[in-house]
Amino acid sequence: MTELVTRRIPGLRHIPVVRLVAIAEIVLVAHDHMARLEPQERRRILQLVRIGRGRPQRLSEAQREELRELLAKAEPRLFVGEVAEKLSPVKLPGRIVRGRPKR
Repeated sequence: MTELVTRRIPGLRHIPVVRLVAIAEIVLVAHDHMARLEPQERRRILQLVRIGRGRPQRLSEAQREELRELLAKAEPRLFVGEVAEKLSPVKLPGRIVRGRPKR
């Protein structure tokens, strides 16, 4: 029965492949952003997340600030913009991808 449906609707059979390609694109963008951190910085982020068990309240104020600084270095805003651009069927404006220019 499912084979009959997939023959009648073009492209339906290829949807899982599109999802895999999208996931691969996201992984590549994430890799680029994580590569902006030194290996010891990546390890420190993992340590802080483990210490806090995923909850910032469990970290001291100094540890929270350190985590904020490390994450800022990976540019999360740009990461989200680049992922949106990769997944978008149309070209997105630069202000959407990179945010407003800093003054």
